Amino acid sequence: MGIKIPLPDPNGLPEEIGKIVSASPLNVVKMMANAPASFLGFQEFAAGVLYKSQFDPRKKEIAVCRIGQVTRASYEWTHHVRVARRLGITEEEITIIGSENPVTSLDEEGNLLCRVADEISLEVRLSDEALAQILERYGVQGATELILCCSYFNMISRFLESTRVELES
Repeated sequence: MGIKIPLPDPNGLPEEIGKIVSASPLNVVKMMANAPASFLGFQEFAAGVLYKSQFDPRKKEIAVCRIGQVTRASYEWTHHVRVARRLGITEEEITIIGSENPVTSLDEEGNLLCRVADEISLEVRLSDEALAQILERYGVQGATELILCCSYFNMISRFLESTRVELES
């Protein structure tokens, strides 16, 4: 299998973190507990991006799936394709997100979401044109939340791939 960072033993973690890790089925959550000083802050940040954001969950998931694809993060891709299906993203849309480069076969908004995900993932800085488009479409808060979401999932993809987090069995 090769070298990887092992998942922590919940019994060896601070009590509060151990309880969270023991209750979670997700290996990404467990792996984060290897850095206890960052763990609770990470959980709070993740909740903000994932659940408290005002940005439409379906639109957010299109961008997240695209990030999983372009960063070649199989754990992220696999988990978020499941979420995408629950949010009504079709198999055809998932196939397009996972195969086109660049994505041009979705509707105008889907193509834009994938473009934003691509630019942030691959170029780091969003182009002026893409930034202007998302500001016009989503306003300051929506554009900021989309950029933050894309940035967050880029961090997660790099963490997952570098620690070699495996899919849950």
